[in-house]
Amino acid sequence: MENYSLKTKDDVEIAINYYNGERDSVVIVAPGWCMTKDSNAFSKIADFFAKSYDVISFDFRGHGKSGGFYTFTAKEIMDMDCVVRFARKNNYKKIYLAGFSLGAAMALIYSSKSRFIDKVIAVSAPTDFSKIENKMWKKEAWGETFKKFEFDRFASIRPYPIPLKKIKPIDVVDKISVPTLFIAGEKDPTVCPWHTKDLYNKVRCFKQYKEFPNGCHAEDLFLHFPSEFSNLCMNWLSD
Repeated sequence: MENYSLKTKDDVEIAINYYNGERDSVVIVAPGWCMTKDSNAFSKIADFFAKSYDVISFDFRGHGKSGGFYTFTAKEIMDMDCVVRFARKNNYKKIYLAGFSLGAAMALIYSSKSRFIDKVIAVSAPTDFSKIENKMWKKEAWGETFKKFEFDRFASIRPYPIPLKKIKPIDVVDKISVPTLFIAGEKDPTVCPWHTKDLYNKVRCFKQYKEFPNGCHAEDLFLHFPSEFSNLCMNWLSD
């Protein structure tokens, strides 16, 4: 694995982990709010995809080793764009996006505007940031957060202090033209599965919907159902 620092169009440094196996396809892994490329969960996710594809996992602004402040999808499209541009410079035949939670929201928003993405995996994506439930008092939420607690990761989070206007994924998904896999957890306390169902119902591209019974949120679906989640993603990307 190689580490690089990229620059966005608004001059923010974005840190990436590049798993270069000299393959012709790459999976770009986009973590959600409060998660980083070097977290235990996303290290495992990157290692999983790297068995079959090259992988670029990155920290959104305001997270981990990237600069700037997190704007909850208002400006993060520039982060994803600089990572996609890095992938394009490496001459990949196929570029896939695998986003989790707000990372999935960004994958959908970016794919609605870009012609350089070939397939998308959106895990626990919200329809609209303002409608995220985030029921942190539920044991399904705080319990999983406690299990994944990493001091360095939490200490690295830097949210932007002023609310900014955001693009709503539900407003743009009908413009996505590439195959898109939507994954949800039945018991997700942060982004309830109706978000994923509404997004799935609105897209016009080739699509698939999978809801994990008793499943929780985003990366937890990979951690709790590793074989089923992995097979689902591999089958989707290889079809």
